Amino acid sequence: MTKTYFVTGTDTEIGKTVATCALLQAANQCSFSTAGYKPIASGGQMTKYGLRNNDACLLQKNSSVSLRYNEVNPILFEASTCPHIISEKTGKPIEFSVMSEGLRNLQLKAEWVFIEGAGGWYTPLSVEKKYADWVILQELPVIIVIGLKLGCINHALLTVESIKYSGLDLVGWVGNEIASIMYYQVEYLKNLHRLISAPCLGLIPYHNPEFIIKLGKFIDLSLL
Repeated sequence: MTKTYFVTGTDTEIGKTVATCALLQAANQCSFSTAGYKPIASGGQMTKYGLRNNDACLLQKNSSVSLRYNEVNPILFEASTCPHIISEKTGKPIEFSVMSEGLRNLQLKAEWVFIEGAGGWYTPLSVEKKYADWVILQELPVIIVIGLKLGCINHALLTVESIKYSGLDLVGWVGNEIASIMYYQVEYLKNLHRLISAPCLGLIPYHNPEFIIKLGKFIDLSLL
């Protein structure tokens, strides 16, 4: 049976893609077949292959299974903004059925699937629906990516409580250093370990975000 995890974050721009790639790399190192999935992406660049999102391309590159781009990212908006805003502006609704069909396809192809969300846990997808609603519908175990910065403890605890309130399993969290220097980082991490009952799957050190390579060594999949 395919292991499937939803990767959310405490905010936007805190390293969900970095962490998801690290998780994929860690599973690849264990010789599992893997697939990264980003059902919804906003922010695309036109290439000779068509419109592409860089984060989705990274997931595609770090998947051990050969996947077409639209298998990794079925819903893509060119503008870089909250998905429900550009969805309304363009008149292109975000359909749960499309997201679910894409997931089922990957689950047939890979032993491990890591799904990267958009923004944070409660990112809206329409006036009525939030991203969390789809995750709840799929009954997916959740991994939180915590961008290590001022305020991250509060953001992390709010996200943890929201996930628990939904009835889903929070199976782990990943700390991501998003700055070269963070004052009191040791103390921040100590408190995150104390306040979050789920295990820390790894701490990803600060790095050039353009080079997401060999990050799997910082992840311990045995804790899942």
